[in-house]
Amino acid sequence: MDVREMKKVERVQTGVRIEKRLLKILKSLAAYQEMSVSDLLEGILLHSLEGKVPFGPETLAIIETLRTSYGLDLRADDSHSLLEHRTDDA
Repeated sequence: MDVREMKKVERVQTGVRIEKRLLKILKSLAAYQEMSVSDLLEGILLHSLEGKVPFGPETLAIIETLRTSYGLDLRADDSHSLLEHRTDDA
């Protein structure tokens, strides 16, 4: 982390439902980046809210490998057409 002024924030605990394979990728990527999933998500969201790309080419290559490993075939175009499949263990 560079020497910027640290900004104080107030965090809250939330229960967010997320696609299972997508969560596996987020956890793996966070571990690779040596950060928490929460910090990773905050960074992704802050970049997205400003219309900025959150990842560079090297990280995108890692993400593509993780997508293949976890069988994630969903793309951004699928985001508004997902149908939840509930199981007994859900």
